Amino acid sequence: MSHFHLVFSVPHALVPLIWQNKKVLFKLLFEASSATLLEVAADPKHLGAELGCLSILHTWGQTLQAHPHIHCVVPGGGLFADHARWISSRPHFFLPVKVLSRVFRGKFVAGLKRAFRRKKLAFHGACLPLSNEKAFAQFLRTLFRQDWVVYSKPPFGGPKHVLQYLARYTHRVAISNHRIVDVTDTHVAFRWKDYAHHNRRRVMSLTHEEFLRRFLLHVLPKGFPRIRYFGFLANRRRGQLLSLCQTLLCKSLSARETPSAPAASSTEPAIWQCPRCQGSMQILERLTALQILSEECSQVYPIDSS
Repeated sequence: MSHFHLVFSVPHALVPLIWQNKKVLFKLLFEASSATLLEVAADPKHLGAELGCLSILHTWGQTLQAHPHIHCVVPGGGLFADHARWISSRPHFFLPVKVLSRVFRGKFVAGLKRAFRRKKLAFHGACLPLSNEKAFAQFLRTLFRQDWVVYSKPPFGGPKHVLQYLARYTHRVAISNHRIVDVTDTHVAFRWKDYAHHNRRRVMSLTHEEFLRRFLLHVLPKGFPRIRYFGFLANRRRGQLLSLCQTLLCKSLSARETPSAPAASSTEPAIWQCPRCQGSMQILERLTALQILSEECSQVYPIDSS
């Protein structure tokens, strides 16, 4: 079974408000991204299945600036509505990212409206004007004028790669020691990848104060879990549904591996049939025109091996 890696990000304009309301809006980030995945996957137009996903909160970018986003690791399939069978996604396609982007944007903005109405948001400094209801409504309208980024990465290469990925992303702080190049009496220099210029490796030097300020941006609220589970992987459902998923997945795989019925019993003729026995033929190898020509030449002009 393949796995997929999806990343949900918010526009940069939201970052100051999120950092003034970390506990409320980080929680909303988890809820909006997971609800988006579960809703779109359950739609028969897409996958038509109940998903399970592992979500991980990241708050930093390569230069330690605030960059809140959610990484989701999702199995390539899910349970049918009646929990009687497993539905697999296509090998190299999971869900349409444009649909995910629009649904995610709608759910996050709706969550912002609810938080504002319930007076759960704080406004300080540059965000203070947003405490006005009309100004806040106008700010929310600007969020619909741009596409939100949902990125789907290629499937993992197997369980081993999934575990390696999880180890890197679940037990990491904003910067690791191997990226730090130099520490002087006044500055800290570290390596970073410039994604805007083909992942070019660069070195950034910051004063001690600025380096510590950026590093401490990513301290989470006390007791806030940065790893959460949803769908059939949710803590209260996992004990019952995970074993069911494994059973149905094994049945699905064994059904695929069962030899197909003979061609004679099929209502539709095989694409390739033997001209003598009329049995179905399988492609064992494809040759290019150059390979065929080389083979013909070797028969006409055999190579002397002596």
